[in-house]
Amino acid sequence: MKKITIAHLYPKELNLYGDIGNIICLQYRLAKRGISSEVIGIEAGDRLCDFDILVIGGGQDKEMEIIAPDIRKKGEMLSYCIESGKTVFAVCAGFQLLGKNYIISGKKELRLSGALDFSTVAGDERKIGNIVFESPFGLIAGFENHSGKTYLPNKFSPLGKVIRGFGNNGEDGGEGLLYKNTFATYAHGAVLPKNPALADEIIKRALKCETLLPLDDEVENKCHNQLIHIS
Repeated sequence: MKKITIAHLYPKELNLYGDIGNIICLQYRLAKRGISSEVIGIEAGDRLCDFDILVIGGGQDKEMEIIAPDIRKKGEMLSYCIESGKTVFAVCAGFQLLGKNYIISGKKELRLSGALDFSTVAGDERKIGNIVFESPFGLIAGFENHSGKTYLPNKFSPLGKVIRGFGNNGEDGGEGLLYKNTFATYAHGAVLPKNPALADEIIKRALKCETLLPLDDEVENKCHNQLIHIS
């Protein structure tokens, strides 16, 4: 079977709350199935390489401002990758970067990739705490900490519906985004080790397969189930 290439966009700037754990989880679950993988860091100024999975982690507003000029340059290629069905997984600031802009404090507009047509605005209060939401891949548990409020137009569907927590904006009950093979969420954690079904769905999309060799997820599922009940 082919080697999976995982592109990690802005690994230095966007690794809030240990989001690198999402990549470690993907590599672990691939390796347990006998599939090798390679991680390629994509920094500011680098071209987007050919990838099977693109991972974008979280960061603060100051990091967003640093990388905004570069993500605008990558916007056209990022849009092409998304529209052509490449597998993308983005968390928090990574989620926001996929949109067209972020209206930060003082009405200042930070123009972003524009790969997808949605916007984020800065809220007055941070949305912090454990989150649980329903998704097509089961209940998902994570931790959110963001002041940005993301609003999706009707043509986009959220990744899930909030049960506990805030989600995209604390108003419409939506959490994250699921568009073609692009997954986005405000859930840190890292979220994929806590939610093996979601991790496997991302792997299936990258491999273009319907099923995967089952793994012994007894420990992962115990962790997941505990978080669902205590979050």
